[in-house]
Amino acid sequence: MSPSRRSFLKASAAALAAARIPRPLLAEAPSASPLAQFNYGDVELLEGPLRHQFDANHAAYSALNEDSLLQPFRQRAGLPAPGEEMGGWYSWAPIADIDKRPNNGFAPGHSFGQYLSGLSRDYAATGNKATQAKVHRLVRAFAPAITPHCWDEHRFPAYVYDKIAIGLIDARQFAGCSDAFKVLDKTLDSVQAHLPPGGISRQQQYARPHINESFCWDEPYTLPENAFLAWKRGAGQRYRDLAVKFLPNDWYFDPLAEGQNVLPGKHAYSHVNCLSSAAMAYLVLGDERYLRAARNGFDFLQKTQSFATGGWGPDEDFRKPGSGEIGQSLSKSHSSFETPCGSYAHFKITRYLARITRDSRYGDSMERVLYNCILGAKPLARDGHGFYYSDYNNDGAKVYHPYQWHCCTGTFSQVTADYGISAYFHDRDGVYVNLYVPSRLKWARLGDRVTLTQRTGYPLQPSTQIEVSTDKTSAFRVSLRIPAWAGPNTTIAVNGQRVLTAPEPGKFAALDRTWKTGDRIEVEFDMPTVLEAVDPEHPNLVAPVHGPLALFSVGAIPSRLTRKDLLAIAPVSAGSSNWQTRTDSGALALRPFASIYDEHYRLYLDASA
Repeated sequence: MSPSRRSFLKASAAALAAARIPRPLLAEAPSASPLAQFNYGDVELLEGPLRHQFDANHAAYSALNEDSLLQPFRQRAGLPAPGEEMGGWYSWAPIADIDKRPNNGFAPGHSFGQYLSGLSRDYAATGNKATQAKVHRLVRAFAPAITPHCWDEHRFPAYVYDKIAIGLIDARQFAGCSDAFKVLDKTLDSVQAHLPPGGISRQQQYARPHINESFCWDEPYTLPENAFLAWKRGAGQRYRDLAVKFLPNDWYFDPLAEGQNVLPGKHAYSHVNCLSSAAMAYLVLGDERYLRAARNGFDFLQKTQSFATGGWGPDEDFRKPGSGEIGQSLSKSHSSFETPCGSYAHFKITRYLARITRDSRYGDSMERVLYNCILGAKPLARDGHGFYYSDYNNDGAKVYHPYQWHCCTGTFSQVTADYGISAYFHDRDGVYVNLYVPSRLKWARLGDRVTLTQRTGYPLQPSTQIEVSTDKTSAFRVSLRIPAWAGPNTTIAVNGQRVLTAPEPGKFAALDRTWKTGDRIEVEFDMPTVLEAVDPEHPNLVAPVHGPLALFSVGAIPSRLTRKDLLAIAPVSAGSSNWQTRTDSGALALRPFASIYDEHYRLYLDASA
């Protein structure tokens, strides 16, 4: 949540006309049971960009001062509150002082639960005992500090409660904190009187009494996902009841299920995050309208709201299709995509939908956001300044947001922790390879121990190798995601023998065989370069995309560019992150987002020549 949402909310008060989604997207529920996730500890990230970012975040969040994290809760509970004030969004400030001190007190304690969640997941992935001990200390110390006074004059009780809930749920599940559910009950008891009557919309919040406009920016419609999760993990019936009560059926899920595009005018991150509540409602309740809502909402996101990077929501706002406003944002805004928050929401919904539907296109979408958005985020600074927006402006740059400890510092801790569980899924027949990342999967299958070790420089290098190790020969299926962009020269080989040429793009390619230690799978991807327009109203503003990788121009831009020039881009050497093309009016240099640092850049180029 950001103060910039003030202008969004004013603009969205007038409802935008809804577009109708094509009927083919009203898909039936899948017949197969959902794919299963692996445990965090089953997947080890190996040397590479994902591991570097994971380790940096684990270290940064492990170093957070515990008294400082607990301070705003202790202050409101009337308890001794030692420690240095964190400042930024995180600390308490009287309502009257907010406009005087805009960098203090916007959402007190808002990210505590997310830091707790991220650390719990980090422990589950690494087994680091110091991380586990920190989670246990934080839960024990939080228990006496959470009281009804914590919510007095709090703008965002639903938002903050939801984050605390996932932190406590994960502390119990992943860090073995046995008293976490008792603390969760106490937290729900403390906030219940401050919650709205259900998952009401922003417009409905405006119709209720409020201290000022910012009190209408809460996000109660995102509560069901974690409430259902609490119930599934054994926290009790009250959480299932809470989830059902807060399902935003009338104004969001029901219209989406019927194919009505109700995204325009809505806050981008929270309404994508809410799609995960629809997916969870389908898994728990078995009602197919929730799956239709999640699938249709995501299709609208991809087809009417997304940049070439996979990011979406300039100024945190969904735009009306046909308006040209996404293209116009390139010259009007530097706040193109709320990156850690948006990436976290994107990873969650694509993970749900990939598992439920077994449709590989959700993995395609996930990897776009991985390589073009979150992997390029600036690291968290020790003083709480963090990366917030990816900037797709015609004069773009990476900067730290001026407000410390904003919302994206919370989701950043969670999304990197989830890299491993996003890479692979499984069912009774075998394993699904969803992401091509350096990693080692350890899988206990029907009493056998199977290890898959993936080594790759993808996507800078168009290939991956997966080595198999087993206790004994074992028959199972390895299903490899073949991206929809894959060209006809894509091949799959086992032990040097080609077993599949031109596998079908946009599908999982299944390898059924009896595997033994030392078997090696090799995939060579035919990666085409295409040009993607920012929106239909600006067909000549295009971004070059190679395979899943969007390429940003850096340095001088030639005065005349053609589509032929941009389609001729190539790396300066095999596997390099530096790309170039030569034109009649000079050379153009390009790089992927993760290889851009302090230099200015541009994503969309004018190819009208």
